[in-house]
Amino acid sequence: MMRIFIVDDEAPARDRMRTLLLDVMSQCPHELVGEAASPQSALDGIVSTAPDLVLLDVQMPGMSGIELASHIGKLSHPPSIVFVTAHDRYALDAFEVSAADYLLKPVRATRLAETLQRVEHVRSRKRAATALPVKRQHFSVMERGRLLLVPVQAAIYLKAELKYVTVHTHERDYLIEDPLVLIEESWPELFVRVHRNALVARSAIMGFERGSQSSDRGDGEKVQESWEVILRGSNERLPISRRQWPMLKALLK
Repeated sequence: MMRIFIVDDEAPARDRMRTLLLDVMSQCPHELVGEAASPQSALDGIVSTAPDLVLLDVQMPGMSGIELASHIGKLSHPPSIVFVTAHDRYALDAFEVSAADYLLKPVRATRLAETLQRVEHVRSRKRAATALPVKRQHFSVMERGRLLLVPVQAAIYLKAELKYVTVHTHERDYLIEDPLVLIEESWPELFVRVHRNALVARSAIMGFERGSQSSDRGDGEKVQESWEVILRGSNERLPISRRQWPMLKALLK
C-alpha cells in the first residue's frame, strides 16, 4: 500500500487533499502517514515516516516547494514528488527536480486517481527491477544442437580446462561456459574451491589424503607436503592448493 505525506502551508488545502484521498481510496489503496505546514516540519516528517509519495505545495513561506523537493531528493531513499499548486508557471521547474506529476488546484478526484495509479505503476516496475533474481537450479549445456539442463546438485566437482568448465557427475561429464568464479559466487553453500581451477561439492567431501611428493622440483626448491581431497562417487583425487588447505581442513572439524 502506497504511503503518502501531504505538505501545504494552508490548512484548508490539506483538508481538501485528505478528502480527495478518501474519495479515491477504493481505486488507489494508500495510507496517509503524515502532513506538514512548513518546509522544516515536512523534512522532519518525511525522514521519520519514509513515505512513498509526497503531495507538495509549491508556494510556501520560507522555502518554495521546488527547493524543498531538491532537499528531499538527496535522501537515501527519496519518495516520489507530485506538486500541487494553483499556478502552472512552476511546471518546468517542477520537472527539473524529477517530479512525478504536477496537479493544478482545484484538484479533481479523477485526476488525483490517475496520478496515484501512475506513481504506483512506476513503483511496481522499480520493485520488480530491484528484486533478487531467483537462483538457478540447473547448468545449461549445449550438446549436439540440444540444450540440456543439468541439476546443480548433481555436480561432484567442477574443473576449469581451457575456456570451458567440466561438470563431473555420477553419470557423466558435461561442458559448460560458466566461469568457476561465477559458480563459486552463486552457490557458496554448495561448492568450495580446492584449487585455482577446481571446485568440489561440499556434500561430496569424504576426507583428505596425502598427495604424491617429490623432494625437489628440479630447480633446487624443496616441495612441501601436499594433500588431495577424497570425493564420494569419484575415484579421482583433486590436489588442494596451499592457500585453500587451512579452510578445507577446518571443514572436517
